[in-house]
Amino acid sequence: MTTPVRHISSASEKLGAPRAADDDRKRRNDQGGPGTAVITKTKPQVKKPSFYRVLLLNDDYTPMEFVVHVLERFFNKDREAATRIMLHVHHHGIGECGIYTYEVAETKVTQVMDFARKHQHPLQCVMEKK
Repeated sequence: MTTPVRHISSASEKLGAPRAADDDRKRRNDQGGPGTAVITKTKPQVKKPSFYRVLLLNDDYTPMEFVVHVLERFFNKDREAATRIMLHVHHHGIGECGIYTYEVAETKVTQVMDFARKHQHPLQCVMEKK
């Protein structure tokens, strides 16, 4: 029968002083001795942001040209796309200007509403979750 060989890694163990397993692991790793490490790669769980539709509502007082201007200025639409959206709002009562994250949609709504009030138009702009 063979006797198991035990490696002594510190002076306190030579003297037979009890010590915790964590202390032993720390000493081996701190001194560059044999130790094991598990490296795990964690994939971050990123939740996709919610998107919101920014909508213009029709009214009987805001001029069509003003609505086209708003679409060009705040939603970066070209003249043709802005006119198409404006006519959709005029005929259907509501029209989509774009789809954005919450913060961007909220900013666009605020900008349009402030601009319309400044020019004394009752244009309404709202956002809804997509």
